[in-house]
Amino acid sequence: MESGEEALLLARRQKLESMRERGKNPFANAVDTSDRKLVAELRAGFAPALLDAAELRYDAERVTTLAGGRSFHVFGRLVARRGFGKASFFRLRDRSGELQLFAKQDVMGTAFAALEDVDLADHVEARGRAMVTKTGELSLELSELRVLSKAMRPLPDKWHGMTDADLRYRHRYVDFVATPEAAAVIRARGVIVQGLRDFLDGEGFLEVETPTLGTLVGGATARPFTTHHNALDLPLFLRVAPELYLKRLLVGGFERVYEIGRCYRNEGISTRHNPEFTLLEFYQAYATYDTLMHTTEALFRYVDEFLTTTLEELGFGTLVKRWHAERPFTLAEPFARVPMRTSVERSLERASLGSEVLDRLEALAFDNKTKAAAHADADGWVAIWRTRSERANRVDWPNLRRALAACGSAGERLFVAYEYLVEPFLAEDYRNADGTKSVPVFIIDYPFEVSPLARKKDADPTLVDRFELFVDGRELCNAFSELNDPADQEARFRHQVELKNKGNAETMDYDADYILALEHGMPPAAGFGLGVDRLAMALTCQPSIRDVIAFPLMRPEE
Repeated sequence: MESGEEALLLARRQKLESMRERGKNPFANAVDTSDRKLVAELRAGFAPALLDAAELRYDAERVTTLAGGRSFHVFGRLVARRGFGKASFFRLRDRSGELQLFAKQDVMGTAFAALEDVDLADHVEARGRAMVTKTGELSLELSELRVLSKAMRPLPDKWHGMTDADLRYRHRYVDFVATPEAAAVIRARGVIVQGLRDFLDGEGFLEVETPTLGTLVGGATARPFTTHHNALDLPLFLRVAPELYLKRLLVGGFERVYEIGRCYRNEGISTRHNPEFTLLEFYQAYATYDTLMHTTEALFRYVDEFLTTTLEELGFGTLVKRWHAERPFTLAEPFARVPMRTSVERSLERASLGSEVLDRLEALAFDNKTKAAAHADADGWVAIWRTRSERANRVDWPNLRRALAACGSAGERLFVAYEYLVEPFLAEDYRNADGTKSVPVFIIDYPFEVSPLARKKDADPTLVDRFELFVDGRELCNAFSELNDPADQEARFRHQVELKNKGNAETMDYDADYILALEHGMPPAAGFGLGVDRLAMALTCQPSIRDVIAFPLMRPEE
């Protein structure tokens, strides 16, 4: 006995064969779009007849007058249908919107028989006159409807769409049709990229492209993907960041450059991590990390306004308003700027903990080599600290201690303390004036040990001129004043190699050619990196990075 799905597939195959037997091509390619109208163009033409813009109700007489007896030609996918007798209503969707089609047997005559070929999800072309239904809806009363591409499978249920998350990500092409907001998010992502380019082009930056295959790992501390070039018999890495090539361009005299490109890091998958992702990096000669903090605030506000304006023009105004209302953060107020050590001290104070935690970081470290007595002492301290406040009890002490065990310097320990004592609480600690939303936070002045490409601070060489930007607790940007001293850079590369030899997979290689480039003179400069996927998540209120990637990586189906 056939299942419901099998029966539907069989019925559509039979329609397809019937069309072919009648000399109709179910996958036609001979189409004339010279007089095509997009749905948005039609609506714009009949805008003077609008009675209610929110409900899209039109005045029938005014539409008839504006139409002037013309016939209109549209293309798109059928996403809804009601009525199967002598009159049928269809809903057609193209890239600009949706429009109702009205088919009547006494109007279409013999052409009405073509409706027997039609199923939901088919791509069609249609011609007809503009009219308004009794409910005030702008429609085309059809004179002709032709199937251009037959859909062999039906769409998901209209009311429930695709509810299985795995299926949604695995079959995104269906999700985009069945879930209009999912498609709107991808459209928004494209607009965000346009906005980034528009801002940087306006600031005199040149967009460039740099290699995605290399013989060395550089530009970020991350585990790479490996591949092999057969003709050269050469092992290669997929890039983790374009940084070192972009800075070579600074050496070459290009003072402002940027790249928006794919990067690859062989790391875990989470709501904020995907193995391949889009990174914006830009570099500006004769600038500092302080310069880039001002630029970053301007960039974020520009892109947000660009997104809002563009989507409203495309007819997504209601969705954009909802996103703005749902955002737990605001870009309207000045971003906070907090040195890393200060952020740790403030966080300890808010948790009713004192400097004794910072004083005992090294002693807190715990792994399977830790002596039992030392372990017991640290357990006792943590037990006491947990009782100091509700917030102190929320700290992930076990993982903080394990991370401390991998540290080899005071700077690395400070960074770990920040990750566990501060970062989880950023959104609740830094609020706007009325306390209703969080504000973005620049965490500045990182230890040099965790910043192998950043310039040391003149006033304190244990720190570097670096910031990371966190929006609602999520890291979106990393930037710093660039290290352009070849001797200092060489020493940092050698330290990375030492860490790699000790088993740390997330390190850089020694790049002799980059040292050579610095020896030819790189101007003082500042560089910036932004996770485009995470920015799209923030501006469109998406909970997972997979929601803003058209085709996220999935394990193959069994």
